[in-house]
Amino acid sequence: MKILLASPRGFCAGVNMAIESLDLTLREFGAPVYVYHEIVHNKYVVETFQEKGAIFVDSLEEVPKGSVLLFSAHGVSPEIREKAQARNLNAIDATCPLVTKVHLEAVKYAREGYTIFLIGHEGHDEVIGTMGEAPEAMILVEDVESVEKLDVPADAKVAYLTQTTLSVDDANRIIEALEAKYVNLVSPPKADICYATQNRQEAVRKISSRADLCLVLGSQNSSNSQRLRELAQTDAGIPAHLIDGKADLQEDWFEGVENVLVTAGASAPETVVEECIDWMKEKYGATVEPVMVREENVSFPLPKKLRQLQG
Repeated sequence: MKILLASPRGFCAGVNMAIESLDLTLREFGAPVYVYHEIVHNKYVVETFQEKGAIFVDSLEEVPKGSVLLFSAHGVSPEIREKAQARNLNAIDATCPLVTKVHLEAVKYAREGYTIFLIGHEGHDEVIGTMGEAPEAMILVEDVESVEKLDVPADAKVAYLTQTTLSVDDANRIIEALEAKYVNLVSPPKADICYATQNRQEAVRKISSRADLCLVLGSQNSSNSQRLRELAQTDAGIPAHLIDGKADLQEDWFEGVENVLVTAGASAPETVVEECIDWMKEKYGATVEPVMVREENVSFPLPKKLRQLQG
């Protein structure tokens, strides 16, 4: 059995920044450090930080006044920032800069009088935060069928934005439907789907034709990881499984399999990838063929408050 190990895979620059931010915050301030929502959507990462003293919350009412609070990589709405200030919380913002870019675009378009179509998944932390920037001006669009149901006039002043972790193909289909319905549709100056999401999808698309099975390391609530699994199934028509780690592996998946594509979502640590590879080596004598599709050299600075502490 051969393992086709996709590259790039795993942590993106935004996730690296958020994780480093929480590590440094715990070291500087000590436990507990409260985090609004999961720091990233990955079970392994969250459990590791819980052991170190991080407390993940879904409501600021759970955070004692005056505590240290970290905003996750997915971003938050202005309302949450105001509540944190009202509770006198020492807030540190670890929002991914690419998510911040979408927030700023939402504010700009709303200020200019546009109705904004946000392409994304209802209930996702990033979508909730983005829509909070201009709730009166934004409409969530989840699929092509949603476009058909929009009752905004055809000649209205409209623009679209997208969640950063979408399937590129799915987003393009929705954008095409919007463009067909709204001739005045304005697009962001640069695509909102992040470089890491696009690169990991490109790798799966190019490698999956060589594989009989695809394993995606990532948690079920990770949007970009789910898109990788879907892409392998739809593009190459091969079985694909989204797993947290080696405990999820099932031997019957590997019957008759010669080539296994292994990749990881942008919030999955390399540790879980290595554990799965070791399991396949032990069980099936698997060999590894690294497959580089694109190099990544992106990095993001730590939040300003943490840089000041370091300085």
